[in-house]
Amino acid sequence: MEMNREIIKNYYDELSSSAKEMVDTAVNSVVTAKEKGGKVVVVTGSGPNLHEGVTTLIAELITKGVIDGVTTSSAVVAHEMAGVLDEVKRVDGVTLGFDESKLPRGNVFEITVMHPEQLEQLKKEMLIDTDLIDRAQSLDGDTIIKAAGNMAYPMGLRTENLAKEIMLIAKSKGLPFEVVAGAGADEHTMLGAAKRKNVPCLVTVPQLIGGGTVGIAVADSISIMERTSKIAEMLGSADVIIESAVALTQEIHDGPFETYTGHGIWADWEGYTTYSLAEKTLIRIDLDPNLKKASDFEKESSTVQEAIDKGMPKTKLMNIPFRMEMSGFARLEKNIPVIGDIGIIWPIMAYFIEQKLGLKLDFMSYPQQTEEGKEMREWIVENVKPIVKEKLHIC
Repeated sequence: MEMNREIIKNYYDELSSSAKEMVDTAVNSVVTAKEKGGKVVVVTGSGPNLHEGVTTLIAELITKGVIDGVTTSSAVVAHEMAGVLDEVKRVDGVTLGFDESKLPRGNVFEITVMHPEQLEQLKKEMLIDTDLIDRAQSLDGDTIIKAAGNMAYPMGLRTENLAKEIMLIAKSKGLPFEVVAGAGADEHTMLGAAKRKNVPCLVTVPQLIGGGTVGIAVADSISIMERTSKIAEMLGSADVIIESAVALTQEIHDGPFETYTGHGIWADWEGYTTYSLAEKTLIRIDLDPNLKKASDFEKESSTVQEAIDKGMPKTKLMNIPFRMEMSGFARLEKNIPVIGDIGIIWPIMAYFIEQKLGLKLDFMSYPQQTEEGKEMREWIVENVKPIVKEKLHIC
């Protein structure tokens, strides 16, 4: 996909001076870590990361050696299994003959818009009701781009069925679901890029619910103990951790094996392998300005830690709405709050990282509401393919 670097420089120029300062600090932290041979790990959430092209950009940064590990949600895994974004036609499900009580809100039924050869390939894997597809295509309805492979027929059903097969392969080989799925996933997905580069891509425990059967299959592929241990190893190896549009991060980066915040004290006591967030740089891209207020409070007066030490409610002490992840973020000395839209911040950071490290990125994301963003989303639909089933056993 051809990139417009001038547009991205304009995005940067339009940021506030405070946002520019935080972006510059974040970029320099990543560049310094990489130049010293360090590691960068990204903690991603669901929807916005897909729609803004961020997961595809992260895959590119994995391929280029900038990102050394990623955690995500089972919902993202489900969507990447089907190609990240796809085009669907939405019609009235009652008109198609479905029971209204079984349909989503608005009685919407979705049909995957796909090339004939792709449909023929799916027919080799599963029974396809082509009459249902033809009848749906004949009805009035909107055609939209959305996160791939969950509610649309037949790709959503294929994702559900494929999840069960991947789980069986994973259990037979003693591997996480994500590793097996990555063997068949497109190289422009985080799953596929991570597998090819032999870096970890794992769903966190708080993010196991989502993606229908995919979430269940991911959770059942390896034990919770093994999952949390692998994630602890990944985060422990990181010099820089970037959080992108994700909730419950305190439970993710603190986890049961982290000692600096105190949560892993008994695991360490009992002899388990633990790690510390001390001296790690924690970058969070977030729309909530209260995150920076919490960070400033802590840097100026240690207010967050004081509240924790005294067992006092942080919301009342600082008089700001206080999300739980703000505590785990703000009390770490090397926190960098980047307040802004991930659709804007990620391409800016990627652009400057590319320049400073002397790389050439072959994919760049753009905010989905812009013309470049619309072209990017269409490129993803056309070029990022669903899992190739035949490759799953080669893991």
